[in-house]
Amino acid sequence: MEQSDDGGSRLNHSGLSSEATQNILFAWLFCCIITRGSDMTEDMQPFRLTLVQTTSSNRHEDNIALLDEIGAQAVDTNSNFIALPEVFGMMNRDFKTARQLVVLAEQDPVIRACQKLAAQLDLWIHLGSTPVLGQSKFRNHSALIDKGGNIVAQYDKIHLFDIQLQGQKPTGESTRFEPGQALSLVTTPFAPIGLTICYDLRFPHVFRRLAQAGCLVCFVPSAFTVATGRAHWEVLLRARAIENGMWIVAAAQVGRHADGRETWGHSMIVSPWGEVICDLGGERATQRTVEIDPEEAIKARQQIPSLLHDRSFELTRIESGKL
Repeated sequence: MEQSDDGGSRLNHSGLSSEATQNILFAWLFCCIITRGSDMTEDMQPFRLTLVQTTSSNRHEDNIALLDEIGAQAVDTNSNFIALPEVFGMMNRDFKTARQLVVLAEQDPVIRACQKLAAQLDLWIHLGSTPVLGQSKFRNHSALIDKGGNIVAQYDKIHLFDIQLQGQKPTGESTRFEPGQALSLVTTPFAPIGLTICYDLRFPHVFRRLAQAGCLVCFVPSAFTVATGRAHWEVLLRARAIENGMWIVAAAQVGRHADGRETWGHSMIVSPWGEVICDLGGERATQRTVEIDPEEAIKARQQIPSLLHDRSFELTRIESGKL
């Protein structure tokens, strides 16, 4: 229990001590994540998801042309769901050229093509992302589409990829894109699904927030660089799955693209126990259909209920002097 300056208990605005508030929060989280989570999956069955890896072009039409074959292969494997990578719609770092092609989300031809395909094939599609017009720049925009072709959720990438690797030019995603402001957690017939994009993967609190709200399956469409992919990709995906007891579905770009960039590939599905269920490798565009059982996330959380064990704490900085 926190202490006030005069030695008494410190109360929050509700009139409860911090310890009492924390206990109530823990109880609420237990109901939300374990008990209510089981209710949410009571009528759910394992579903079949097609993980797609592409080498997207710098023009919409080239990437739209891939959809029919992706959809046909998904249907052949009795898939319920297609997961596409980040910037599937267009991968074009030439801002001048891209400005002539990028439109509002409501007018985007790739989103419309995905809606048409979903309705035609009677399956769900997660469009990992495509650039759309924002207020002053582009937005790295994803859409979740149901089997009727309806957009049921949208998400704009919050954390923009502004890094500078040794010996390389800065990436500068924020020079062309503006950040999103809100996470998306979607109730679906399959499971509660969370939406993130690529660089969000490096921010654990994003996934914690989704998990504590009941997310069982989280999408992480990506276009990792070769250098960061080789060093960090798999370990980050497995860490987010293990920390939160959730399925991680990470469709990725691969190979050398028309705009000159090269991406790591290795699209992955990771189980709530941290096992790599699927790895599409780093050589070529491909896809694979995998069964996902949302109940596995519930089982992982019941065994290791770390989502209920978060505690507030203070950081004490200690100056130890010079050597």
